[in-house]
Amino acid sequence: MKLYKIAKGIIIEFNEKYYFKSSLDWDNFVNKDNLYQQIKAEIPQLNEIEFGEEILTPIGTQEIWASGVTYMRSREARMEESKDSGAAVFYSHVYEAERPELFFKSSYFRASGPDEPVYIRKDSQWNVPEPELTLFASTSGKIVGYTIGNDMSSRDIEGENPLYLPQAKCYERAAAIGPCLYVPESPIAPDTTITMTIIRKEKEVFQGQISINQMKRKHTELIEFLFREMHFPNGVYLMTGTCLVPDDTFSLQVDDQVKIKIPEIGELTNTVAMMRK
Repeated sequence: MKLYKIAKGIIIEFNEKYYFKSSLDWDNFVNKDNLYQQIKAEIPQLNEIEFGEEILTPIGTQEIWASGVTYMRSREARMEESKDSGAAVFYSHVYEAERPELFFKSSYFRASGPDEPVYIRKDSQWNVPEPELTLFASTSGKIVGYTIGNDMSSRDIEGENPLYLPQAKCYERAAAIGPCLYVPESPIAPDTTITMTIIRKEKEVFQGQISINQMKRKHTELIEFLFREMHFPNGVYLMTGTCLVPDDTFSLQVDDQVKIKIPEIGELTNTVAMMRK
């Protein structure tokens, strides 16, 4: 089951058919522990439609958080970019530690959706996208859905000093999610794949694929730590980290197109831009 947010309400995709829900209250609609069962029970009362609407970012007023160093490749990349600052050892400790790295990524109003721009910073020379399976958890901390996330990162700022992580990760349109909220009856399969392709001037300049079973940490483990001493009144999105990291010589350029695909969810496409003031 997939939920698409549109201007007039919500489109529900179920068994290769589309249904319209007039609710404009995304927060209330998705923030349920038994989300799949409730929507499935409601479908017989909804009108079947042809789907041709513009898709919006699948978010209401939820916060977007992120996890770091959850894959070995991420650990290696963070250590490499931080070696000159002497901080490389910290990322090795994070990978092995009981407590995961969790950080605030974006407010809903700064996030991008399908076919919207993602930004790179003007004060950074080394910018990359990070494709990530993104969890949606209800207020109680139960994982009820999934989407695709792009955790845009300024690697030179991040590598200069670990305390600069917020500036490397949190800025306007540094997070993209979509195209939908995938709501399965059971947890997403551990062999689910993530593919990222980067197109520059109509040529492919990066392509990679990984399986989420390479993650060191469990999804429920990340959510449990996130919800320690924290309350999310409308639920929360949590990016789970990446294993697809372009070569150290690669940096995004304006007008690059980033395509991230997870078969069960769909494809999230964004074009790179810089913030205009």
